[in-house]
Amino acid sequence: MHAVIRRYEGVTDPAEAGRRVNEEFLPLLRQVQGFVAYYFVDAGGGVMVSTGVFQDRAGAEESTERAGDYVRDRLAELLPNPPEVTAGEAVAHS
Repeated sequence: MHAVIRRYEGVTDPAEAGRRVNEEFLPLLRQVQGFVAYYFVDAGGGVMVSTGVFQDRAGAEESTERAGDYVRDRLAELLPNPPEVTAGEAVAHS
């Protein structure tokens, strides 16, 4: 299993960002080979964190590419700053 975590700061409207991600981005992400799960969390204070879980590294990397395209094309006004991205193999999971 591989996970990719993206931390967005300066989010201008977390509720609207969440709505768009749920309605528009998740259907795209579910098409990624090896998709397991995805969470988009409002951490408060203009911070949102996404966590994607995939069966392999290739799926995690593809999700990062799709997320970058989606944010640029559909969420730039809500997520104005590039995310901090952390990715790697899940060494323990349930």
